[in-house]
This record gives sequence, structure tokens and C-alpha cells, in this order.
Amino acid sequence: MSTMMIVIVLAVVVVLAVLALSILTINKGYSYKHTIDPPKDLPPDETRDKK
Repeated sequence: MSTMMIVIVLAVVVVLAVLALSILTINKGYSYKHTIDPPKDLPPDETRDKK
């Protein structure tokens, strides 16, 4: 095998590895369950109904 063919094969392997890791990271991000903190109890004078 020539040196040029080795470089091309290595480049393809690196590109495929980066693509696989990117897909895994994106899938892990989409499967993350986001949560929010429960609302704090407001004092009686600070209700939502007041405007």
C-alpha cells in the first residue's frame, strides 16, 4: 500500500469515529429528561391574581 492510501484510510477512520461520537452525544442529549424546580409558596399578599 502506498503512503497516500494509508493517509486516506486513516482520514476515513477518523471521520467515521467523529461522526459516531457526534451521533451518540446528540442521542444522549435528546434522551435527557429535563426537570424544573417546584414553585415556591408565595406569601398571601403576592398572589398571581393581583394585577
